[in-house]
Amino acid sequence: MTYTITGATGHLGTLVMANMLKLVVPNELRAAVHTPSKAQSLVDKGVDVVAIDYLQPDKLAQALQGTDTLVYIPSKTYSVLDRVTELENILAAMKQAAVSHIIAVSFFADQEDNPFTMSAFYGYLPRRLASSGFKYAILKNSLYADPLIPYLPELIQRQNLIYPVGDQALSFISYADSAEAIAKLATQPTLNQDGQSYLLSQTQNYTMPTLGALMTEATGHKIGYAPVTNAEFAEIYAAEGDGQELASMYRAGEMGLLAQTSTAFETITGHEPQDMAAFLKTNYHA
Repeated sequence: MTYTITGATGHLGTLVMANMLKLVVPNELRAAVHTPSKAQSLVDKGVDVVAIDYLQPDKLAQALQGTDTLVYIPSKTYSVLDRVTELENILAAMKQAAVSHIIAVSFFADQEDNPFTMSAFYGYLPRRLASSGFKYAILKNSLYADPLIPYLPELIQRQNLIYPVGDQALSFISYADSAEAIAKLATQPTLNQDGQSYLLSQTQNYTMPTLGALMTEATGHKIGYAPVTNAEFAEIYAAEGDGQELASMYRAGEMGLLAQTSTAFETITGHEPQDMAAFLKTNYHA
């Protein structure tokens, strides 16, 4: 059995590879990356590393030769067209390379009325896979908890969370827990070949006052909740290049569309995910 993991040197992909190495031997793994020089540590472990370019389907097909299961971790982009093109090239390459099985990593903002910039792609993905003829399963991550950690100094200074979601709750999962579930699912055929869809989340979602209280406990600094408007949020983070996109995501949160939780993580791994209180205390260092 050969598993190929795309994005294997990214934040999530690095952790997926680490978890896969606990479950299979290195010569059953292939890391498909844009910059092979960043994957030397995987080469040192005996993992095959191949270069891929999502815009070159023929080269992509060459990289996938001999693959039994592809774990597709999409690239980070806020262009729906680019992401759809990437997916279509992946599927074309799979067909050319005779790969029969794909585990696709997605996001839970896939509702028909979801205003998040990338929602159209997340709605497209399951329908496209259903019509593809491949064996597949989909893992939908909730919001990543990890970006909260570098955000904490700003929140301490503000003394408040400012997400424009009103009284609605948000659901989270950590990179580490997501990666564990992805690796475990990839190696369990009974759970991953019949179009199954799994939502990865902590067991509880959090309103902003509750999340602020957990942050207060973890940091020792009072963090309350004083939401700005959606337009203000977009303007505050415009200089970082994704203000409008993040604002569209939190608009979905304000509509109650980012609050879902699930027990799928436990189904896949056999244990519960780390909760938010433990995550913050473990990862925050003053």
